[in-house]
Amino acid sequence: MPGPTLSEVARDAGVSLATASRAINGSANRTVRPDLRERVLASARRLGYSPDPSAQAMARGRTTSVGLVVHDIADPYFSSLAAGVADAADRDGLIVTLTSTRHSPERERAFVELMDRQRARAVVLGGGRLTEDADGALRGALERYRASGGGVSLVGQPLGDLPAVEIANADGAADLARALHGLGYRAFGVLAGPGGHRTAVDRARGFTEALSALGSPVAADAVVECAFTRDGGHGGMSELLDRLGKGLRGTGSPPVAVFAVNDVMAVGAMAAAREAGLRVPEDVAVAGFDDIVTLRDVTPALTTVRIPLAEVGEQALALALAPSLAPSDDDAAPQRVVVRGEVVLRESTPPL
Repeated sequence: MPGPTLSEVARDAGVSLATASRAINGSANRTVRPDLRERVLASARRLGYSPDPSAQAMARGRTTSVGLVVHDIADPYFSSLAAGVADAADRDGLIVTLTSTRHSPERERAFVELMDRQRARAVVLGGGRLTEDADGALRGALERYRASGGGVSLVGQPLGDLPAVEIANADGAADLARALHGLGYRAFGVLAGPGGHRTAVDRARGFTEALSALGSPVAADAVVECAFTRDGGHGGMSELLDRLGKGLRGTGSPPVAVFAVNDVMAVGAMAAAREAGLRVPEDVAVAGFDDIVTLRDVTPALTTVRIPLAEVGEQALALALAPSLAPSDDDAAPQRVVVRGEVVLRESTPPL
């Protein structure tokens, strides 16, 4: 037997069908007087009426879903970020739709357009950006989505004037460089990640510029570009060791500290060092960036720059769901939250 209809609820409450719909489903631009709304809801409860979620979404202009874009869900960085977004969404009664794009701006753009067609409430893009030119089409899709009423935020670097939780990558890497210098290290290597990846570039630049200011510049042949992955760190470390030769194990040679621009690269670098017959940290010290949760199982414990990834995910969703400022507002500057990391010194870089 079919349940009661919205028309029956309206008739029972003594209001128009349009008023009943706005009272139950909400509206993007119309409100209902509190006394009428309560009368409609009382009739709905009495009759056992259940609203149609699709009708609610159409009335409100947006569904209760949010989209989350990450580069690689298998990477602990992104899984921690996703956990923060999911927890915040759950508290707000929202459902997360997740996609992993493998650093493809085309796939990111296609997902944003899909979320727009499905009337998702908001989209969060996690992870570092590529060059501005590579992200041009993505930026356009995000701006169109936002103009149609969707919320947007990015994690990592800003993209145009879109809201962003910005990670202070260069500052965190500079803090790490100064901390390692303070421990007595004077010779360094850098596993710099891909040259077109803005997070990798910012971290490598912050680290090397801080060391130059301290009078311990990193030699050009001690900076190796490689993939932003565990295997990239492994291959980059092997190449770096080949470039540095056997001096690492020679008596009297200065101890070398190798900075990998993320933790998964550092884990790969440590494995490559062991395979080359080197001990970490006795023969070569290693540091990373992010403080991913899997570091709890890494030996020796890895020095890194801690980013509160779950909290970053929560902040990103809050920023995406915040009301957009009108262009005429005096405060209509880009919405930004800047997160600065904390250097965590562990056994992989002992004091000299």
